[in-house]
Amino acid sequence: MKTFTFAKPATVAEAVRAVAGTPDAVFLGGGTNLVDHLKLGVARPGRVVDVTGVLAQEIREDGGGLYIGAGVRNSDLAAHLAVRERYPVLAEALLSGASAQLRNMATTGGNPVQRTRCLYFQDVTTPCNKREPGSGCSAIGGATRQHAILGASEGCVATHPSDLAVALAVLDARVHVAGPGGEREIAFTELHRLPGDHPERDTVLEHGELITGFTLPAVPWSRRSAYRKVRDRASYAFALVSVAAGVSLVDGMIDDVRVAFGGVAHKPWRATEAEAVLRGARPGEEVFRAAADAELAGARALEGVDGGNAFKIPLARRTLAAVLRELTTEEPKR
Repeated sequence: MKTFTFAKPATVAEAVRAVAGTPDAVFLGGGTNLVDHLKLGVARPGRVVDVTGVLAQEIREDGGGLYIGAGVRNSDLAAHLAVRERYPVLAEALLSGASAQLRNMATTGGNPVQRTRCLYFQDVTTPCNKREPGSGCSAIGGATRQHAILGASEGCVATHPSDLAVALAVLDARVHVAGPGGEREIAFTELHRLPGDHPERDTVLEHGELITGFTLPAVPWSRRSAYRKVRDRASYAFALVSVAAGVSLVDGMIDDVRVAFGGVAHKPWRATEAEAVLRGARPGEEVFRAAADAELAGARALEGVDGGNAFKIPLARRTLAAVLRELTTEEPKR
């Protein structure tokens, strides 16, 4: 592990300055992702800036919705009564995300910007464009079972690992950011990037910018929402495919809907094509299949030494249909 200096600022502004002023500085929240990468040699910062003491740990009402401080622990967010009652998709995503011990450490601000769990990214002996731009992508032609079927590029086929991020994408969350240039807000769906020619950049955040919180809007479909995660084992595994969705019904028709996939792309994949098919339709297996087909028309499977990931395409179709079936035939969770 590379030697680094450590700072524990007293304010958000001090934290931003401490990172912005040092090119190889990083923020430290719960450390559940960064510490692993320090041990593996994936992350080699010159300075580590601990922000656990400066980020808000409150969850409060905000214009009918909720404001969630970036310092809130995942376990506290999942257990919060307003989240469980009004945004069940968020609680379900958090509870499927990791062990209780990790949820007790992981922060809401850090979880959505965790880095990929691609085995080649985490193995410093292999070429990886995300870790070392221009070195190549070892996953292409390698082990691809866990990798992307949507939005990939020749430079990177990795997937984003966060369950929380998929739920925030479906909830139309807003991200509050503090940086060297001041404060700004970003639509959560615009926070993450597809790999393109620069897979080393996971998000649109600039160096020194720090997530300080999230706002969830008050929306009629959030109570009728759910998260389903399909994985290789029943717990403590990353998604092969996951689906977050919220639906509002009026007179038996789908009045409004939000859908997002996890485990299939470099970012949480907001399924706008599927939403367009579903909106205004009468729920049923035929329209569910049509929605899945519309969204997955551009899906591309990868071959690999482990059998590849072609199975993800029909799996995504079935998972979406299962979630929509649940949401349109049951009473909303309370």
